[in-house]
Amino acid sequence: MANIMRMPEVLANATEAIISKWLVAEGAAFTVGQPIAEVETEKAVVEVPAEADGILGRYLAQVGATTAVGAPIAVLLAPGETDSDIEKALASEDLSSPVSTATPIVQERPQVAVATAVVEEVVESGIRVFASPLARRLAKESGVSTNTMRGSGPGGRIIKKDVQAAIAAGGSKSASKSVPVFVPSGDGTYSAIPHSPMRRAIARRLTESKSSVPHFYLSAPVIADDLLNMRKKINEWSEKKVSVTDLILKTVAAAFSDVPNANVIWTAEELRRFDNVDISIAVATDNGLITPVVRGVNQMNLAQISATTEDLIARARIGRLKQNEIEGGSFSVTNLGMYGTDEFSAILNPPQSAILAVGAAKQKPVVVNGAITVASVINFTLSVDHRAIDGALAAEWLAAFVKRFENPMWLVV
Repeated sequence: MANIMRMPEVLANATEAIISKWLVAEGAAFTVGQPIAEVETEKAVVEVPAEADGILGRYLAQVGATTAVGAPIAVLLAPGETDSDIEKALASEDLSSPVSTATPIVQERPQVAVATAVVEEVVESGIRVFASPLARRLAKESGVSTNTMRGSGPGGRIIKKDVQAAIAAGGSKSASKSVPVFVPSGDGTYSAIPHSPMRRAIARRLTESKSSVPHFYLSAPVIADDLLNMRKKINEWSEKKVSVTDLILKTVAAAFSDVPNANVIWTAEELRRFDNVDISIAVATDNGLITPVVRGVNQMNLAQISATTEDLIARARIGRLKQNEIEGGSFSVTNLGMYGTDEFSAILNPPQSAILAVGAAKQKPVVVNGAITVASVINFTLSVDHRAIDGALAAEWLAAFVKRFENPMWLVV
């Protein structure tokens, strides 16, 4: 029997997505588990597999068009069915009212659910508010405050219809008014580049992070000669080349073994401390920054870390990460040293509690054993969520990191 295929909710609480490519042509047969389409979310491109054998009868969603979750995207046929069966399926469906898909495409870890909940938490006028991204955006555009709304979504979360009801009732205006953006006029020419879904996601998440998470920063200049020399010797003998970032990830994981109380994230209900060390790495792509997660770094050797990071970075740059590969983690590393940046401070990646910014290794005068000498120095800056990690604990963790980084013989013992 012909049936309607609908846009799946490939990311928890997503309200829309885009068909980036159909992988099965109209009229072509497919088998269970075979990818039918590539769906673009705010962060990645996800393949949607077939749930049973069949034939793709007709596309209902065009490539590049934004489609609501649950909206019809294709008609699927059983062997022997024809165009008349397509018309019957369309006639029997109310195509104007999307239905939520029951089967998630991506198997998410429990930690992902925590991450999503924390990202949805917004502080407005000192009150913690849980709202869906679409509800937050609609409230902001309408100038309506969410802090007095009663949510009808799961767990009391505010959803789109709650905001629409508040607007219709003339709900209370937000205390913060939008500031007009000055657009310079004149004879200058420019190119208008529409915001991609990823760029919008970056803007929204980092604005939320900077405005709602209490950041503080710790910096440390680190003598890197011994570690850089060790890397050179490792790469002379190893088939799998090790990068500076790989060594930093290994050192970060070791520092968490020294100071396990720092491997935490903040949630509205509790502080969650993790046994494994899952670290996000910031990767620059043509569409913006994305942060795939290297899981279980504490259980990997350098060769495994190198292979994993190389694979994640390569797929990040061509938009082929899976959704569960960009969710979770308690810590991030962002390295701008290859661009010659001496030092910088990074914005936290919610719900993670810390991010380590890495500068370039540069020759500088330093004092060693009372004498001035020249050494390769890397400036590290740790950005920390003060709700989850106090200053003394962050300083203890950074000291453990610096000690191991400057004395890398622990890597071989």
